[in-house]
Amino acid sequence: MKILVYGSLNVDLIFSVDHIVRPGETISSSAFKRSAGGKGANQSAALAKAGMEVYLAGKIGQDGLFLIDLLKSYGVNTNNVIIDEGSTGQALIQVDKKGQNSIVLNAGGNYRITIDEIKKTLKYFSIGDAVLLQNEIVHTKEIMLAAKEQGLRIYLNPSPFDEGIKSLPLELVDIFFVNEIEAASLAGMMIPPPNLPQRGRSSLAEMLAAQFPNSEIVLTAGEEGAFYAHKTAEGMHTEHCGIVEVPVVDTTGAGDTFSGYFLAGMTKGLGPAECLTLASKAASIAVSRPGAMDSVPYERELA
Repeated sequence: MKILVYGSLNVDLIFSVDHIVRPGETISSSAFKRSAGGKGANQSAALAKAGMEVYLAGKIGQDGLFLIDLLKSYGVNTNNVIIDEGSTGQALIQVDKKGQNSIVLNAGGNYRITIDEIKKTLKYFSIGDAVLLQNEIVHTKEIMLAAKEQGLRIYLNPSPFDEGIKSLPLELVDIFFVNEIEAASLAGMMIPPPNLPQRGRSSLAEMLAAQFPNSEIVLTAGEEGAFYAHKTAEGMHTEHCGIVEVPVVDTTGAGDTFSGYFLAGMTKGLGPAECLTLASKAASIAVSRPGAMDSVPYERELA
């Protein structure tokens, strides 16, 4: 099975700070780094490092050529990444001393993708293949409709979440990858309840599984681990996996690492519980390192 990641490629501008800047405040950073990122690029890197055959499609400018070289070094097929004369997407990232982050995006090439480019890319994939999507590029609806018409499975990480997500043909999604805020928003909760107990998170995953009976739900919940729910003919199938305790350096890209390794495990025939465990272990290694895709571990590091 071939996995197509149709998604964003960004140049990450990472500032190390004591705390995330507050409104009206000016602070100094202790370090600065220019790095590779974008949820599409991060997830394709995670899949490749997990040993999968993965193809990335998107658009960058000349300022993002180093992204292509890096992704190729991980084993990602970048033949469907188009280079034009505009700018590459940018992400301004603050990382505080506890490893938490705050991100501001500028779409760049991610919003210059055309319908014609989408059609040309999808013709290289067929029944049994899959497409992994996020919410950092344009024409996601068109990709979903065309992909399903060709018999592709659809995996969706609706991040960053906005109201436009609800206008997508969500009934076509085979697997949702969501965090607590995204899950609550999809479930119709206006404000996600704070400090949700573990059982509440499991219920939230089950609520989504009932709402989308054709879909599997994978919900990540930070220190509370990850949850899986799928409504089957036999009833609601649920699983939970705790986290691997490590010193947190940088949480950027942790969710992308989790998604990539979960899908890699599933493609290799592992069950949901085993996939959660594998993905959690990979994500724990990623948060113990700085950066986004360069923090993603290789499969051999999980042995």
